[in-house]
Amino acid sequence: MKVYKVGGAVRDQLLKRAVSEIDWVVVGSTPAELMALGYTPVGKDFPVFLHPQTKQEYALARLERKIAMGYHGFTTDHSPAVTLEQDLYRRDLTINAMAQADDGQIIDPYGGRADLTAKLLRHVSPAFVEDPVRILRVARFLARFEPLGFSVAPDTLHLMRSMVQAGEVNALQAERVASEMHKALQEPHPVAFFSVLRDVGALAIILPEVARLFGVPQPPQWHPEVDTGIHAFMALASATQLSDSPRVRFAALVHDVGKGLTPPEQWPRHIGHETLSAQLVESLCRRLRLPNDYRELAVMVAKWHTLCHQAMVLTPLRMLKLLDEADIYRRFERFEEFLLACSADFFGRKDFATRPYPQAELLKQVALAAKSVKTDALNLSGLTGPAIAKALHAKRLSVITPIIEQARQAHAAANP
Repeated sequence: MKVYKVGGAVRDQLLKRAVSEIDWVVVGSTPAELMALGYTPVGKDFPVFLHPQTKQEYALARLERKIAMGYHGFTTDHSPAVTLEQDLYRRDLTINAMAQADDGQIIDPYGGRADLTAKLLRHVSPAFVEDPVRILRVARFLARFEPLGFSVAPDTLHLMRSMVQAGEVNALQAERVASEMHKALQEPHPVAFFSVLRDVGALAIILPEVARLFGVPQPPQWHPEVDTGIHAFMALASATQLSDSPRVRFAALVHDVGKGLTPPEQWPRHIGHETLSAQLVESLCRRLRLPNDYRELAVMVAKWHTLCHQAMVLTPLRMLKLLDEADIYRRFERFEEFLLACSADFFGRKDFATRPYPQAELLKQVALAAKSVKTDALNLSGLTGPAIAKALHAKRLSVITPIIEQARQAHAAANP
């Protein structure tokens, strides 16, 4: 039995990046032998074991053979005769197909180190086409490594396109798409994830709501970039600068999806796109089975981002209604994320990145003031039910009105 460190840990070690987790491959052993040594089996689809002390994952070297469409369409061979080189051959990218022996020697049968130097994401073998999840993984790795100068090898892009054309992406399970997208949204450059998927034709299948935004024009006075798809990617890039939250980043990406259904004869205007966007976001989140916190924030941003942009002209009564509907009294952190996504929408336009956006700060100040009003500070003697709610509403309105007026006066003075 021989044990090798494999995959991302070897890659990141060579890149001099922090290694977050270590995976191991065991060659020449059996499940019975590992369990006799105290390893705990945890793998469902193939034998993976937890080390008795470190709890790190140890997988038996295996071969895979494609027998059906999709992620689960494989049979595996994990017999003791499977070699390290055979195990590495089944992996997705050359930079992930390296191993390290216990003496420190790097085993690199497929040119991973050379591709690290060339900064290329390249498939290991033609077997790459057998697993559609690899399309998502390549896109996710580009979201991580593009800031370092990495790109996807042209022949790998060609294989990814052929997989899309063969219908492999249609077989992807919603949970796996959601999982890879969630990880990609936490990477340094998540726009690269969606850009690669669009380049190979997968975005139109996975997120058609976003894919059809490209080529749809917007009024140039508000959107100098004009193209709605470009704006969606710019908003995502802006959100990446403003927040580490994958929810905020996702909400910024999909906030305008309703514009993709505007009849061409109405272009470049998109009247009522907010309501349609909210409906589409609700539907796509349920289709991909995204968590509730993703869906709730993204629907809020789609529905109300225009109101956020109009904060300087909203009446105090309308602003308070927005705060009530957003449930700031119980979900204030979600409202702060809403403001970040709306800010990303504003800044994510050509030549808008350095413009002031006081609307978000005004809404936050007003929300804090409204939230600070408590029933125990009011004279509610003799009042019950709706009368209490009415008194609380009136008090909140009286508190926020001077804040709004002062902000508007300052804004008018700064923008004569």
